[in-house]
Amino acid sequence: MHKIIKVTVLKNYKLRLEYNDGQSGISDLSHLVGRGVFALWDDYNEFKKIRIGSSGELLWNDKVDLCPDSLYLKITNQKPENIFPKLEQKVDYA
Repeated sequence: MHKIIKVTVLKNYKLRLEYNDGQSGISDLSHLVGRGVFALWDDYNEFKKIRIGSSGELLWNDKVDLCPDSLYLKITNQKPENIFPKLEQKVDYA
């Protein structure tokens, strides 16, 4: 699992993320604003109250959390199979 170790809030609902394996990149979350639980971010000051959880996830109070692996896939332009090789394994049934 990839853990976010540093997050920097940028303009327009973008975040600069740094991971424990040295990868870094920018994630644009603007497409989520105002949708469901992300209505919290209608107030940009709430968006800026981000913190990193104990598993490397991104947290906004107890209302929103984002998986570090899904964000990792986006910023590195990879598929789940690239970081979770067992997803490619074919299962043999008797």
